[in-house]
Amino acid sequence: MDTGIFMMPSHPPERPFAEGFAWDLKHLELCDRLGFDEAWIGEHFCSPWEPNPAPDLLIAQALLRTQQMKLAPGAHLLPYHHPAELACRVAYLDHVAKGRFMFGVGSSGLPSDWKLFDIDGTSGQNRKMTREALDIILKLWAADAPFEYRGEYWSVNRIDTMLDTLKFHIKPYQKPHPPIGIAGLSPKSDTLEIAGERGFMPMSLNISKAYLADHWESVERGGAKTGRKPRRSDWRVVREVYIAETDAEAKKRALGGMLTRAYRDYLLPLFLSFGFVSLFKHDPSVADSEVTPEYLAERSWLVGSPRTVRQRLADMYGESGGFGTLLVLTFDYQDEHEAWAASQRLLIEEVMPEFRKQIAA
Repeated sequence: MDTGIFMMPSHPPERPFAEGFAWDLKHLELCDRLGFDEAWIGEHFCSPWEPNPAPDLLIAQALLRTQQMKLAPGAHLLPYHHPAELACRVAYLDHVAKGRFMFGVGSSGLPSDWKLFDIDGTSGQNRKMTREALDIILKLWAADAPFEYRGEYWSVNRIDTMLDTLKFHIKPYQKPHPPIGIAGLSPKSDTLEIAGERGFMPMSLNISKAYLADHWESVERGGAKTGRKPRRSDWRVVREVYIAETDAEAKKRALGGMLTRAYRDYLLPLFLSFGFVSLFKHDPSVADSEVTPEYLAERSWLVGSPRTVRQRLADMYGESGGFGTLLVLTFDYQDEHEAWAASQRLLIEEVMPEFRKQIAA
């Protein structure tokens, strides 16, 4: 199993943008030094708790400060980009990265972003746009001859040479294109069906055992449409992780820091408005009001000593049926950076080596 991070990026609303950006770079450098395999960086437009509308700007700087780790938008929200423009920009960044780039895509799940761009997400327009944008991007990257595409949402001309020198010329460094990951949020996710249909890497939050099972069913349902057999080794699963030398210290830091504040002030209210809180429950009789950070630290998150987290990760792996990469959900810990850095180090040095031996046995 590989290990990566999923960086929303999450910052408290009072954090100046430049300070948050600088901390994100610092954390990416740390993860690269520790030996994390990859980092996915989110994109949102109308969420003060996730204030990065341009993950490729962070990736471009991080490529200069890291050596080994692969970097990816997680994800470019395709309804908000003209596919011809994004195809060129992504292909160019792939050349800059020289193989250390992956292309993450999504359809967008925030109603605030839908409203900003005047997209009817409640009817599934965002998902239809995602499919069409992918078709255009992949066709532009694959074609050597001119073509004209007239779609429902975008029209594109893959031009022939004009005025002797002007032509479409920016194709990816990796052939036929960088690895593509696609993120899903809703149960019975249509975007994860696309992952199965096309052989892309699926990415899921680990809200609960049932939620993960539903997501993998979506991937397999998509694969069945095109005769593909999805590989669990391609599946990225996001999980909250906080490790310290003892269970008590880890729990204290997880519940006393930004992980808990982000959940209490942002994520749990948001999931409640989506009608997703029931998905966190180990038992349907649990009241919505009881789904708190304390409940999640006890029931869901990987919080504890290295030994405890190894066992919790093994339980999570077994219950899910298996996956290929653990992505640690990252929060703004610049005010307690040493403890957070220690947590990341303990994951890489003390949890993952023994866990890999365990699942290989």
